[in-house]
Amino acid sequence: MPATKATPKEMLPVVDKPAIQYVVEEAVAAGLDDVLMITGRNKRPLEDHFDRNYELESALAKKGDESRLAKVQESSDLATMHYVRQGDPRGLGHAVLCAAPHVGREPFAVLLGDDLIDPRDPLLARMVEIQERHGGSVIALMEVAPEQIHLYGCAAVEATSEGDVVKVTDLVEKPEAADAPSNYAIIGRYVLDPHVFDILRKTEPGRGGEIQLTDALQQLAADEKIGGPVHGVVFKGRRYDTGDRGDYLRAIVRLACEREDLGPDFKAWLRSYVTEEM
Repeated sequence: MPATKATPKEMLPVVDKPAIQYVVEEAVAAGLDDVLMITGRNKRPLEDHFDRNYELESALAKKGDESRLAKVQESSDLATMHYVRQGDPRGLGHAVLCAAPHVGREPFAVLLGDDLIDPRDPLLARMVEIQERHGGSVIALMEVAPEQIHLYGCAAVEATSEGDVVKVTDLVEKPEAADAPSNYAIIGRYVLDPHVFDILRKTEPGRGGEIQLTDALQQLAADEKIGGPVHGVVFKGRRYDTGDRGDYLRAIVRLACEREDLGPDFKAWLRSYVTEEM
């Protein structure tokens, strides 16, 4: 706020693309090109962004501006897009449940729109690999400082033979540091078994009066007979939380610095600016 008063937070630009485009690109890079977006009131710009803009495309074509034309068309050619409105914002678990008619009884991935994973760190592809090998569900985990764990869902885990993979035995939504079973926080990537829908239909509102996906995953972790085991992939790569102002700014600076077309000049200016300020 106030930038998101009338603009969906997923549409905030990160350099020259909205955050949601990075998320869709991540899904496509992992081999998932059928994308269902759960939207709500005032989220229409998301649909417009992934649609064709014939007037703009025609104007750029007439100018012979092939470079900008390709950038404009890129988002509409990424994937097969579908949209469902959540209606009442009743929590992440309810939003996931809205996808049930589209998903059917197949495993599926959930990517939160304000959580960006650097494309050089293929977290989602690794999660899909683990799910295909072990079945059940896979969640993304990240080690955080104990004083930050109350901001996240938290997992109790057991080690496996793979260094970046753990078995999840329990989950707690936003515990106090003293009550947290570990410092493994859940971040916004999930690959889920469709049995989670059956649990979510029966899940009562939990913390914050919302239907929590963590509560449903806790049941899956407690009883493998329901929908297989729950594993976690421990992520140690680059992640940007665009819902946090500081992290949003860091994401823009880092991604701009690493762009071939922007990086050299921008880094030179940044060095000069930092030197002057210090």
